[in-house]
Amino acid sequence: MAGRLVHFEIRAHDADRAQGFWSGLFGWEIADSGMPGMEYRVFRTGEGEGGGLFADPGSVGNLKVYFDTDDIDASLARVRELGGESGEKTPIPQVGWAADCTDSEGNAFNLFQSDESATG
Repeated sequence: MAGRLVHFEIRAHDADRAQGFWSGLFGWEIADSGMPGMEYRVFRTGEGEGGGLFADPGSVGNLKVYFDTDDIDASLARVRELGGESGEKTPIPQVGWAADCTDSEGNAFNLFQSDESATG
């Protein structure tokens, strides 16, 4: 079903401290993602849902949420039709496509389409 929250990101001044907090609060097992050249940690919160945690001192204070879509291009067009704004889709190699958006009220969110053939 499109529109399901499938991923969120936690940005932190100190990724180790944040990992201790979230794993201590909910018992999440947080591990390195294995993405080359990127210190990005991942965890699961349920079937088909989870998140990422990484150090990003300039962008802390809000979670970044991703909603799934079956057709990211059509969804981006629909965001704009409904009075929101959308950036261009960007590939997540061998995972899918993602795009930054805001709704009609200025709330930030992201769209995600699974596609293992996505390349950068």
